[in-house]
Amino acid sequence: MSISINYHREGSGPPVLLLHGVAHHWQAYAPVIDRLRGEFDLIACDSPGFGRSASLPSGIEPTITSYADAFEWFLAELGLERPHVVGNSMGGAIGLELARRRAVSSVTAFSPAGFWTPAERRYCQLSLRALGSVPAGARPAIEAAARTRAGRVALFSQNFGYPTRMPAQEAVATLRDAWAAPALSGALAAFDSYTFESPEELRNTQMTIAWGIRDRLLPYRTQAARARRLLPWATHLALGAGHVPFYDDPGAAAAAIRARVLEAEAGSRTAGRAS
Repeated sequence: MSISINYHREGSGPPVLLLHGVAHHWQAYAPVIDRLRGEFDLIACDSPGFGRSASLPSGIEPTITSYADAFEWFLAELGLERPHVVGNSMGGAIGLELARRRAVSSVTAFSPAGFWTPAERRYCQLSLRALGSVPAGARPAIEAAARTRAGRVALFSQNFGYPTRMPAQEAVATLRDAWAAPALSGALAAFDSYTFESPEELRNTQMTIAWGIRDRLLPYRTQAARARRLLPWATHLALGAGHVPFYDDPGAAAAAIRARVLEAEAGSRTAGRAS
């Protein structure tokens, strides 16, 4: 697969791939990058067809499987062998599928897609599709609202537990990149074909699954219970945040990532000495 993936790379240490959710961009991770760049080599990506990344090649549907294929290729291009992966929402689902392929050493998934019922999936699709279908003529007024605290509360409370903690500039950039994303409609439609399954294939994977208790897109009460039932060996966390937790509570999000990566690294060193 030949595709250009835009990414931001910063820091030094064990490599950690950061994957955003549908309709978002790599800058979602900016607050945790600030906290982790002294410990890890952070590679924050725009998924194909979002942010500044090119779309998947013509004829390839933007499914979770196709995105996992694209990032496997991307890791090979960078010469990264089994880095750690962090993913949010759609990015969390991609991370879990990369782990299924043994392409990564550990997974930290924040509110991962796929632990839904058909009705919950449909609600998610309709909610995000409404964002992408805002008429061009209405967008300047919405951008103006996003620059105000009250406007951010009105526009982003479904995905962010504390929308006013997101800077106005980032709120506007999030809207613009969502509206411009060529993959948005296709990726949302492709959710029809994805539900997390075959958890036993991930039994030996080091993973953390974290949910925001203020998540109104993939509600914590139902999603977290399913994840615990399917993946009882994983570390499960509840954060005082929304669906996208990185501006809501960057300290807690960074701590979850740090703990998972360091534990996996320690396990890898122990296994290496034993062999």
